[in-house]
Amino acid sequence: MTHSPTPPATGLDTEMLRRRALAALLTARERTTLLTDSVDDHELNAQHSPLMSPLVWDLAHIGNQEELWLLRGVAGREPMRPEIDGLYDAFEHPRASRPSLPLLPPAEARSYAAEVRGRALDILDSTALTGGRPLVDAGFAFGMIAQHEQQHDETMLITHQLRSGPAVLTAPEPPRPDGAAALPAEVLVPGGPFTMGTSTEPWALDNERPAHVRDVPPFLIDTTPVTCGAYERFIEDGGYTERRWWAPAGWAMVREHGLTAPLFWRRDAGQWLRRRFGVTEPVPADEPVLHVSWYEADAYAHWAGRRLPTEAEWEKAARHDPDSGRSRRYPWGDEDPTPDRANLSQRHLRPAQAGAYAAGESPLGVRQLIGDVWEWTSSDFLPYPGFAAFPYREYSEVFFGPDHKVLRGGSFAVDAVACRGTFRNWDLPVRRQIFSGFRTARDL
Repeated sequence: MTHSPTPPATGLDTEMLRRRALAALLTARERTTLLTDSVDDHELNAQHSPLMSPLVWDLAHIGNQEELWLLRGVAGREPMRPEIDGLYDAFEHPRASRPSLPLLPPAEARSYAAEVRGRALDILDSTALTGGRPLVDAGFAFGMIAQHEQQHDETMLITHQLRSGPAVLTAPEPPRPDGAAALPAEVLVPGGPFTMGTSTEPWALDNERPAHVRDVPPFLIDTTPVTCGAYERFIEDGGYTERRWWAPAGWAMVREHGLTAPLFWRRDAGQWLRRRFGVTEPVPADEPVLHVSWYEADAYAHWAGRRLPTEAEWEKAARHDPDSGRSRRYPWGDEDPTPDRANLSQRHLRPAQAGAYAAGESPLGVRQLIGDVWEWTSSDFLPYPGFAAFPYREYSEVFFGPDHKVLRGGSFAVDAVACRGTFRNWDLPVRRQIFSGFRTARDL
């Protein structure tokens, strides 16, 4: 059963939201085009890892979801290609089996996605964004589809990282921080209640709702994410050989797969190297560690005499303003992300050095809470009190429970439309191919 989300705040500028939706859809499609046009048809059809779909599947799936929700759901139009719905249903076919399906070839997938997009933009132009239809009020369906495409663009970027062969993507280096060495190692977050989640963000997804009060005891949290250099010290101190640091399932994973370091790292001539989008380079000591599982993050935290923050602690550190007592949309305030505040949108193909983005720090002085790396928390993915599935159960509800751990904050691979202080990501604790890192916390 599906339910309406909490209605968006009154007084929203619907024409502004229409322009925002148009910009978000166009930005997402530009990125999709970059990720799919940068490789040939053979690589589009190939499965570069059993963990991921062929890129051509993602391309047609993006178009199919846009048709389902905007052309059929919003405008009530007849299906364009009903015979392909099952092929691009993410729940009907696991990723490992998708190469065996009769998928649309690249040229046809591009044509289909482009035709859907043209019709969708006409619908956006002609649809009233008010009137009591939850799917279209405040442009929700259009924002949802822009977020969906950007989430698949992040997935396709993961596939690019997993593929072998020379680099096909380029991007400038992220900015270097000033004065990072003078930052405190950790920041005190005062105890007390704060508002978690949202009931007013117009494009927030169901698992971010509703806003509710959480009371969090005081705690200390790392000022920046854990760096590669710090993680190297964990490795050198026997981190992957000492069972005592690991959860039982994590230790079993280490033993089964012979893990000795984060994914894509290897030891050569006395130094750690990593492969990043087709380039092999020395591991940068001052950059947040990347491609670690929840089990690895948890083991490091135990080794360091600390722990992973809970999801509520992470959100309080990121959103709570102790002076006003209110929760902000982002650590820096309510304004949308800008390039000086956060490393987002595939603007760079790596995290920035720890301590970067002073303009994006929280009121308490915590940095890089948005962008750079997804941050594992200690929390299971669970519904908030009063949760209502919308617009379909399969987005969030079917994943609730102890099997999935919550990640917060986004990464360099996440677009701003799919990243905010309330946004919740989740994955299995074994996952390492995702752009995941972490920071640690401790009790007072």
